[in-house]
Amino acid sequence: MCPRCKAAIAFYDNIPILSYLWLRGRCRHCGATISSRYPVVELAAGLFAVGLFSQEGLAFREALILYVLVATLLVVTFIDIDHQIIPDVITYPGIVIGFLSSFVLESITYKESLLGIVLGGGLLLLVASGYYVVTKTEGMGGGDVKLLAMIGAFLGWKAAIFTILVGSAIGTVLGIAMAIRTQGGRRLAVPFGPFLSLGALLFIFQGQKMMAWYMGLMR
Repeated sequence: MCPRCKAAIAFYDNIPILSYLWLRGRCRHCGATISSRYPVVELAAGLFAVGLFSQEGLAFREALILYVLVATLLVVTFIDIDHQIIPDVITYPGIVIGFLSSFVLESITYKESLLGIVLGGGLLLLVASGYYVVTKTEGMGGGDVKLLAMIGAFLGWKAAIFTILVGSAIGTVLGIAMAIRTQGGRRLAVPFGPFLSLGALLFIFQGQKMMAWYMGLMR
């Protein structure tokens, strides 16, 4: 429905990207401006789909399951940016679906999925608990813990470690930049979900190459 007049949007006005262009970014009923975020997210979802289903060596079934994860990460990212919360109604079913998918995929075993859940959620829980002990304030929500557990369920324990390392690195750099720009200092609240999502996306599309490069660098 239209966020302003609440009028139901017909199916022909809800075609990704095309309807937005046809209506020039406005509601057919009241003429209110519709946020450009809608076509941007739709375009991103389409490009991710093309990238997954054209990725070399990736079977259709695996690409389809990974796309479920990618679409979920897109949803989580924008919810966390707007409201600084990651709903349990997304992560809990996601953990279950990710674990069950390990029984039909060749790229991950159920043991790797289970370890990904435990290690992913456990790592962030340890970090969050340590931060609270030191500062006596909550620096990370439980939603982030469940999100990384969900990522581990779909992608395994290696992906969970990769995601937290890459997500933390990117989040630290951007967080410092934002704090300097806004003069927010340590009190600046930056949602961590988008950085975890970005880390998981990098693992899906470039994770193996990045890990091979890193191991070669270490050798």
